[in-house]
Amino acid sequence: QVQLVESGGGLVRPGGSLTLSCVASGFLFDRYAIGWFRQVPGKEREGVSCIGSADGTPHYADSVKGRFTMSRDNAKNTVYLRMNSLKPEDTAAYYCAAYGTRYSGEQLLYVPDDYDYWGQGTQVTVSS
Repeated sequence: QVQLVESGGGLVRPGGSLTLSCVASGFLFDRYAIGWFRQVPGKEREGVSCIGSADGTPHYADSVKGRFTMSRDNAKNTVYLRMNSLKPEDTAAYYCAAYGTRYSGEQLLYVPDDYDYWGQGTQVTVSS
């Protein structure tokens, strides 16, 4: 069965760091672009970062650029999101998602409805 399983969320103080992981199974991971999205209850899901299937250059939302780093390890069927200098406004449920496309540009951040598979999410709370 297809699975995307996120982990690594938790409670952290402002200025702290967390690394999220997403382990995929049940599909050809290296043929899918991957995105990280986040959602606060009552608000639309927003794209945080994305990377193409070919291990190209990641793209980031302006709100996290310079603080977050996305990477993928196709040998482990895993993607990561390293989050530094966390702010209270980063508080959200974070989801990884997979999209079966050869496209690798920043537009991947803006088309969540086009993604094929989604994880269950992991909660990140930034609070003092």
